[in-house]
Amino acid sequence: MTAFDLLLPSSCAGCDRPGTACCATCLDEFGPPARIQVPGVGPPVWALAAYRGAARELVLAFKERGARALVAWFGAMVAVALVSAGPRPWTLVPAPSRRSAARDRGGDHMLRIARAVQVANVAQVLRLAAGVSDSVGLSPAERRRNLEGRVEVHGRPQPGTTVLLDDVITTGATASACVRALRRAGVRTDAVLALTSARPNQPR
Repeated sequence: MTAFDLLLPSSCAGCDRPGTACCATCLDEFGPPARIQVPGVGPPVWALAAYRGAARELVLAFKERGARALVAWFGAMVAVALVSAGPRPWTLVPAPSRRSAARDRGGDHMLRIARAVQVANVAQVLRLAAGVSDSVGLSPAERRRNLEGRVEVHGRPQPGTTVLLDDVITTGATASACVRALRRAGVRTDAVLALTSARPNQPR
């Protein structure tokens, strides 16, 4: 993939249809925020799509394959969905990535999306400590142990509705660890908003 392809992609990242970074058909996989049940998280959890098909491909293309042009689409989706989280002003707290993963991806992908949401403040206050492993292939219990005590809070969000922003809700281990870390730092998380959900009670 060339730099020109990143700026002006020739095909949809979800289905390879020529002409745009995200075609209307794939975009339609994302709907209004749907409330999902995630035990142990605490605040309401919302997702915009199920983690499958075109929605999954779009998230992976942005996260792992450098499809930077998708940031505008994701930013717009999140902006519209924030009305479900609570009243203005909104502050987005991006779920953190492992530092090595962020380096490999050319930056923190959730921070990039959060900054594209023009109606919300952004507070990059969460970091993962050293020793956190890639969660792929881990069981729910292993995911919880992997993050236990390893989400660090540096700073505080601005007053208002605080929303934790993530790409995929799977077991809920990341969201739960982030919410707990913020709570210990005296910060209330009002909602969790994810682009997609891989939970059994996923949207749509």
